[in-house]
Amino acid sequence: MPRPPMIARTLPALRRALDGLRARKATVALVPTMGALHDGHVSLVRLAQRRAGKVIVSIFVNPAQFAPTEDFGSYPRTWKGDVAKLTAAGVDLIWNPDVKTMYPDGFATQILTGGPATAGLEDRFRPQFFGGVTTVVGKLFTQTRPDFAFFGEKDFQQLKVVTRMARDLDLGVKVTGATTVRERDGLAMSSRNVYLSPEDRATAPVLYRAMKEAAKRLRAGDDMTAAMTDGAALITVAGFAVDYFEARHAESLAPVTSLKDGPVRLLVAARIGNTRLIDNIGV
Repeated sequence: MPRPPMIARTLPALRRALDGLRARKATVALVPTMGALHDGHVSLVRLAQRRAGKVIVSIFVNPAQFAPTEDFGSYPRTWKGDVAKLTAAGVDLIWNPDVKTMYPDGFATQILTGGPATAGLEDRFRPQFFGGVTTVVGKLFTQTRPDFAFFGEKDFQQLKVVTRMARDLDLGVKVTGATTVRERDGLAMSSRNVYLSPEDRATAPVLYRAMKEAAKRLRAGDDMTAAMTDGAALITVAGFAVDYFEARHAESLAPVTSLKDGPVRLLVAARIGNTRLIDNIGV
């Protein structure tokens, strides 16, 4: 039976655990999460284990990245199931701070970034989001001092923002993205998928199908504007309210007009029922 991971909830406990992990000069990888773990998170753990001697998973639902109208209070919290998954996966340490530990009284600092954080995608619809993400991830990096950190590509803009932040601030951590893990029908795995009604869950894979069809047309030489317009229409007809369905440069996230502009990524955000889904694929 696998040995349960150590669990640290305070900074002194975390530091003691880290000293133990590094006693034999082992490399350390961090997988930051907000809990409600699924197979996509487990795949990040597996990747981290291939790159580092010890693996830490943080579980912290970060209030700083939620707007007052968003789902912080109802965000799924599945602690017992999460610990069971991480035990089975052989994780070494779970870092599970509370809000007071991460944001003590008088906390007054925020990490703000430009570049990919101001690309007009998630930041256009969730203007508070990346300030909350970069601040909490910056804290997680300084608290755990990992050699590597792993993020899923499903949150593609977030991956680019965190990568840029770590590089610009010389945080000494190699940020790596991992391929999106999907359900059999193509829906990207997400903790928020539990919000979907049975009817909406049946419709949700349209996002992936629309992106695949647009990518196929672009590779065949079709006009980019037409391909993206038709893709957005397909999503809308299926019952989604589309926030964006765009082709962007895969590194800078700048707008592109053709595949000649560089590596291209298709990104989508759309709401069905009460659930907002995001996804992306490379072309």
